[in-house]
Amino acid sequence: MGTTLYRKKVKAKGVLTLYIHSQLTMSLILQIETATTVCSVALAENGNVLSYKEIGQRNIHAEAITIFIDEILKQAGKNYHNLDAVAVSSGPGSYTGLRIGVSVAKGLCFALDKPLIAIETLEAMADGMLAQDTIIDKGTLLCPMIDARRMEVFTAVFDANGNRIKPTSAEIIDEGSFDELLQINKIIFFGDGAEKCAGVLGPNGNAHVIADFTNSARYLTKKALEKYLVGDFEDTAYFEPYYLKDFIAGKKAN
Repeated sequence: MGTTLYRKKVKAKGVLTLYIHSQLTMSLILQIETATTVCSVALAENGNVLSYKEIGQRNIHAEAITIFIDEILKQAGKNYHNLDAVAVSSGPGSYTGLRIGVSVAKGLCFALDKPLIAIETLEAMADGMLAQDTIIDKGTLLCPMIDARRMEVFTAVFDANGNRIKPTSAEIIDEGSFDELLQINKIIFFGDGAEKCAGVLGPNGNAHVIADFTNSARYLTKKALEKYLVGDFEDTAYFEPYYLKDFIAGKKAN
């Protein structure tokens, strides 16, 4: 047991919940990723993934997610009451996928009286790319893309250290997209939205499209641990996914 305690108070309509945990205590976090066609769950202890299971198949989330959670807990020799928190990919992404993932996460948090951690999907994707074996130069930018509709994607831009330099938005991709950034930077475009943009962005020598990147609950590990250690939890009762509804109409990227 650790000696340095972090306290997080979550108050909603007069109800106060106090979560107390130690910085040095081993944290066991269930991580859920359902923002795209991939249904993925992972179990991480103190920042190390113990087990995970995922499948890339449309409309499978509701059927598979609780089965997958049971399986990874069993595989790791853990049970639900061993969990210290539940982390969920909060969007943007598929409306149905996000709703399913967040509903399961909230249900577990209520049933187990555990805190809820939300990780923006694009941030998790950037962390996932940085965790790959690929060497990423200091001046290279990362542009995760989630398929929205037609030539529209949900996207943001991060530097090689994972710092956000362009906010999350919905963009309609054309030949002029990201022109200013591409003039002076190599940009790696990845995610299920990047593949359909390859024909448009490909001719630019600084644009590099990675078509085989898939979302995974494993990529929530870094941010989930960081938030757990400082007690950055959501109000479980009132938390909603980040649907990015205000941006659905989209606009061209500068």
